[in-house]
Amino acid sequence: MKTLVCTLLLALSAMTAMAADLSGKWPGTFTPEGQSDGQPALVVLKHTGDTVTGTAGPSADQQWPISNVKLDGDKLTFDVTAENGMSLKMSLVVDGDHMKGDITMTREGQTMKAKLDVTKAKA
Repeated sequence: MKTLVCTLLLALSAMTAMAADLSGKWPGTFTPEGQSDGQPALVVLKHTGDTVTGTAGPSADQQWPISNVKLDGDKLTFDVTAENGMSLKMSLVVDGDHMKGDITMTREGQTMKAKLDVTKAKA
């Protein structure tokens, strides 16, 4: 019985570890509060062990580094500073190959909210 339980726990741990790999391109939409139409968004991540690095922006041609990255279970948070000086704080929930959540944007004392909804691209 102990062997069966240990085997099941190991299998579950392996599946969880595989599902938690965030590396890859995550295209989707960025939708400012009060608007119904989303704009293109792309998050590119590299996930090694406990470390997540990457970039985010509207397209592959326009990306900015992410910083202050924290991955806690299914919660991923990070900051982005765009070249126009806008600061974006992302708070996302990871659900397999899908992430969505809130963005708080600040620039010159103004604050706006938005939603981000991205899905991991198939390799």
